[in-house]
Amino acid sequence: MSNEHEEDNFRDSISTIDAKGKRAWIFPKIPKGKLYDRRKWLSYFLLLFLFAAPFVKVNHHQFMMFNVLERRFNLFGFPFWPQDFHIFVIIMIIGVVGLTLFTVAFGRIFCGWFCPQTIFMEMLFRRVEFWIDGDRGAQIRLDKQQWNAEKIRKRLTKWFIFFVISFWIANVFLAYLISSDKLILLVKEGPANNTSTLIALLIFTAVFYFIYAWFREQVCIIACPYGRMQGVLLDNKSINVAYDYVRGEKELGRAKFNKKEDRAASGKGDCIDCSLCVHVCPTGIDIRHGTQMECVNCTACIDVCDSMMENVGLPKGLIRYASEDEIVKKEKFVFTNRMKGYVAILAILTGVFIGMLFLRNEVEATILRLPGQLFQHKGDKISNVYTFKIVNKMNINFDKVHIELVNQKGEVKMVGPRYFKVAREGITEGTMFIEIKEALLESDKTKLVLEVYNDNKLIDTETTNFLGPRSFD
Repeated sequence: MSNEHEEDNFRDSISTIDAKGKRAWIFPKIPKGKLYDRRKWLSYFLLLFLFAAPFVKVNHHQFMMFNVLERRFNLFGFPFWPQDFHIFVIIMIIGVVGLTLFTVAFGRIFCGWFCPQTIFMEMLFRRVEFWIDGDRGAQIRLDKQQWNAEKIRKRLTKWFIFFVISFWIANVFLAYLISSDKLILLVKEGPANNTSTLIALLIFTAVFYFIYAWFREQVCIIACPYGRMQGVLLDNKSINVAYDYVRGEKELGRAKFNKKEDRAASGKGDCIDCSLCVHVCPTGIDIRHGTQMECVNCTACIDVCDSMMENVGLPKGLIRYASEDEIVKKEKFVFTNRMKGYVAILAILTGVFIGMLFLRNEVEATILRLPGQLFQHKGDKISNVYTFKIVNKMNINFDKVHIELVNQKGEVKMVGPRYFKVAREGITEGTMFIEIKEALLESDKTKLVLEVYNDNKLIDTETTNFLGPRSFD
């Protein structure tokens, strides 16, 4: 197929679908090189962090937890409750803006270096596959091979290891969702006493197994929306994994290497059309066709191309991190006004987030009039009924909590003991009455200030409204 014909037709289909519309399995070559080694060590660090984070405690708080069911989250040891939802929203917005900034500046670098999908696939499951099935050629031969003893042994071994890894990942994610303490307790109690949890765990395991044993790169190509965002976020100044087509094609285009000819004088491009960049790609694309949605910036093509250029005596960097303007106009990377705008937004949001953290209360009390209830006359006093909720976000118990009225002469009467307890990281709810002499009320709605104490220590202040008669004698 000619280069021109490739350029005209490569966008008409994706590499994982054949001409008949069936799944075309990708058999990538084992990647090797400087960038791959860096990605490998970074991935090991991120995997260690991912697997350890739910089991590490900071001030008795789980380091990372996303308990959606109870709406409780821990980020780097800081607990966030439903009352802190606005802070959590700011964190998510900061993450989106930061990811947008990195994409505008450095393309899809997140996918290749930090995305859990890529790390799990390429640094766990794919390495197991290389270990059992061999390199690209061996995998293709094994796929075409009849189901003999060797193929059955390799397939069963690989599938079993994939299942074990998927089961472990499912357990770790469960620790993020329900807390590691609860997960360990469930393990100690045994699956017979927690059938519903075991079923949920097996469902998660099946999902992970399906993704990494069969669906694989389709997640990045079909399911993940981030690749489609590139078309909006990238411009000619964005750095990406790119093929230098100016140098690679030159006047006559790419051609096979001939050691007897002078490549520089021939007019042929530096690309020797070895197709190793295609064979090593985990999504099966040809990077020489330009920036594509399927490219996850894994840099495998950079490493293999540099290795080939070194072997044939040509300069490295035919495929490299570069912008379109650098390739065409030889312009170096510049920090554009667009990028500066994202940085300014990110700085503002970060400042707002830091301010919210300083203003965040460790104890949060909510005192509300009971809905649908009017005031009551009790002799010369007016009584209103209230519900209260006290959230203790701290890691200490409050053993002698009481509520005092401070801006009005009146009496707080609890339904139950006057002093009550609020456990660490716990919530206490209750009902109380506030009684004020009618003669002291100046209007039908009075703003009250209430202070919440633990023994003699003020832990929070709350305001509420007190209703009374519209007219006074």
